[in-house]
Amino acid sequence: MLMTDAKDFLRSKKDELVNFFKKLFSGRKKFIVLPVLLLLLGFFAWRILAKKEEKPQYQTNQVERGTIISSVSASGQVLSVNIMSANTKTSGTVSKIYVKDGDLVKKGDKILEIALDFQGEQKNVSAWSAYLSAKNALESAKTTKYSLQAEMFGKWDTFKELAESDTYKDTDSANRTLPEFHIPEKEWLAAELKYKNQDAEIIQTQVALNNAWLSYVLTSPTITAPTDGMNIGSLDTGTTTSNQKVATVQTGGTPIVTVNLSEIDVSQVQLEQKATITLDSIADKTFTGKVMGVDRIGSVTSGVTQYPAIIRLDSSSAQILPNMTVTAKIIINRKENVLVIPSSAVQNQEGQNYVQLMVNNQPQFVVVETGLVSETQTEIVSGINEGDIVVISSTSSTNSQQNGQSPFGRTSGMGGMMRIAH
Repeated sequence: MLMTDAKDFLRSKKDELVNFFKKLFSGRKKFIVLPVLLLLLGFFAWRILAKKEEKPQYQTNQVERGTIISSVSASGQVLSVNIMSANTKTSGTVSKIYVKDGDLVKKGDKILEIALDFQGEQKNVSAWSAYLSAKNALESAKTTKYSLQAEMFGKWDTFKELAESDTYKDTDSANRTLPEFHIPEKEWLAAELKYKNQDAEIIQTQVALNNAWLSYVLTSPTITAPTDGMNIGSLDTGTTTSNQKVATVQTGGTPIVTVNLSEIDVSQVQLEQKATITLDSIADKTFTGKVMGVDRIGSVTSGVTQYPAIIRLDSSSAQILPNMTVTAKIIINRKENVLVIPSSAVQNQEGQNYVQLMVNNQPQFVVVETGLVSETQTEIVSGINEGDIVVISSTSSTNSQQNGQSPFGRTSGMGGMMRIAH
């Protein structure tokens, strides 16, 4: 009975609706109502499609086991390489060459000869004179030491005879408190101190002699190899000028670089830690090395504190030259066979780390405990399992930007509150 009445009611309403549209489109009214109706139909169609388009699209990633490396980055420059230069402070014209490129040389071997000009000869003679003067000063210092030694022994004998005499041989005697006893003792002690201090004088004059010799070598017309190695470049023709490099010798050593660490990173860097090094001038090539030293005092430049670290490379290349710019990544820690996900999947609010876990094709915030963090990945200690699917980002077709979702409030594009799983 109820079904019959309902059908009759709908039939009557249908007839009324049909009659309404017939009247609506009769006569001139149809030219006014038709555009309005089309606009209304378009509006409702747009609303329906917009709701469909607002459905977010998720970019996901599967939780996997892998290796994660934590490192700190620092920039700097090449401090020294496996090449040494032979320089000269003299001037003149190259007159003879003893070696060619690629020849092996020993330290002190002749590389080339320079015919000195007037200024060059003047510098050479002056340097030789300074060397001879320094040599004489060293010999004089040694002679003075012998004299001081003889004086010390003489003062010792005088005091020894006095101390062993009948007047002073009793160590408890009141006579030992008299000036006649103490004066010879102090004279002996003073002579001993002068003798010992002369050793420092000898060391000083020896250093001055070495410096004078090096200055003479730099003004010498004969240029020698500064170390054992391979000659990779000599000044074959032309005129030399003061403070000029005239030859280069390649050794078997490896380059050393220095990088500047920040206040945050310096405490994490230790000796023997491995590092990877790249140079702007050598594209598509990475070198390895090891931390050899860290300056814990540092220096302040323009209000910024930096702590230099020294890294020795494991290998060398002819392309590496002094003062080239380098970037180093010092490996702080490394873990293998751990759960890793892209760092972009991890969110943090109020000190708590979260990820969006896909459950039945719906995102669900899950609290996680994180471990090591690399440049692109984060270790997950607990909270999710291997094989789980996590959300990296979410977008909608009407908004290409990543939705700013939060486990503590309404999520953009989600139309409601996310449930948090603990």
